[in-house]
Amino acid sequence: MAVKNEKFLIQTKGFSDIIDITTKVNDVIKKSAVRADDTIIKNGMVHIFSPGSTVSITTIEYEPGLLKDIPEILNELIPSNRDYSHDKTWHDGNGYAHIRASIIGNGITIPYANGEMELGTWQQIVLIDFDNKPRTRSVIVQIIY
Repeated sequence: MAVKNEKFLIQTKGFSDIIDITTKVNDVIKKSAVRADDTIIKNGMVHIFSPGSTVSITTIEYEPGLLKDIPEILNELIPSNRDYSHDKTWHDGNGYAHIRASIIGNGITIPYANGEMELGTWQQIVLIDFDNKPRTRSVIVQIIY
């Protein structure tokens, strides 16, 4: 088994900004698929992770309806205007962002076969930044083969 790590940065707007990173992840897989001896790696797993406690990585159908629905539903379940103990401790106003990110999670693993990720037809990999300000987010792509 071998492991390769790559990283890229994403600029976000915060406030439940949802960004499709599927193409960037696929580019990393394609770039990392060539071994030093020029053989091509066709099968393995890719783990996508974003460090931080107010950011998530997941999959959705990246379409306008869901881009509107997801933030709306999350705001109903975990409102940004509620008093959170985290905010009383740190005074940063993003307690809701920590809770949303912890529920969705900040990493996923996807198998790939014949050089392609095994995603559904309408499934894309997204980064969701829940923080209350724009951020530069790091995305780590770990390829296992």
